[in-house]
Amino acid sequence: MTNRFMKAALAGTVFAAAFASTGAQAATATATAKAQILKQITVTKTADLDFATIITGAAASSVIVSPAGVKTCGAGLVCTGTVAAAAFGIVGTTGSVVTLAADPSVTLNSGANSMTATLLTSAATRTLTGTDSFTVGGTLAVGASQADGAYTGTFTVTVNYQ
Repeated sequence: MTNRFMKAALAGTVFAAAFASTGAQAATATATAKAQILKQITVTKTADLDFATIITGAAASSVIVSPAGVKTCGAGLVCTGTVAAAAFGIVGTTGSVVTLAADPSVTLNSGANSMTATLLTSAATRTLTGTDSFTVGGTLAVGASQADGAYTGTFTVTVNYQ
């Protein structure tokens, strides 16, 4: 019995020594979890892009309405009336940078007739300050002896957080 007792005592001593060892230490670290919440962006049209009234000529030409609303009437055309750049209001998180984009062009139709305008935004980016806006101008390609009519077309603008 003493042999069994000695073996049991030895096994108990080895078992206790294994758990009582101070040679290995656990290491710990902490991290911070973060999240930044941004207000959902809204964009609202406040004015349409208006090339006003154009009297066509014998040659193709163009009418430009800059994003600032300045009109340039091409050679051979007569432009009357008040032009306007399209205008949009933006609401988002103050201090955030947003990108501004418009479709590259818009087709204006009157029945079976059409014209195309290339579009240009007033800026590519903007840092939001609370009450923000941007404009879109365009260059309208008017064909030689363009058919008369009331031409309209729609385009899309996109505002995204950068």
